[in-house]
Amino acid sequence: MPDQAPMTQTMKASQAHNEWSRVLNQVSRRETRVVVEEDGVPVAAIVSTQDLERLQQLEQQRQRDLATLRASQEAFKGEPVDEVERQIAQALAEVRAERTAPGHSTE
Repeated sequence: MPDQAPMTQTMKASQAHNEWSRVLNQVSRRETRVVVEEDGVPVAAIVSTQDLERLQQLEQQRQRDLATLRASQEAFKGEPVDEVERQIAQALAEVRAERTAPGHSTE
């Protein structure tokens, strides 16, 4: 398995169909990713299962991040902006002070 990201190749759907065995082989070995076009418009991608798993993990992390953001927004609902900014500044100052305190471990 290569250490670097596979190159991305663009091809027409008909070409991908005609060269399916070769395309599948290169994708499965993570040598390439293929963007499939119809009439010059990208319509699909052929990627390795490892790429798909990584994409799914990123999407799950994005959903968790959005849920956290929504929860934090809800917690400050109705608060004046200057009060929210003051609380954020205070929280950051506390975290920074904790990190620079003697005996604090970064591990």
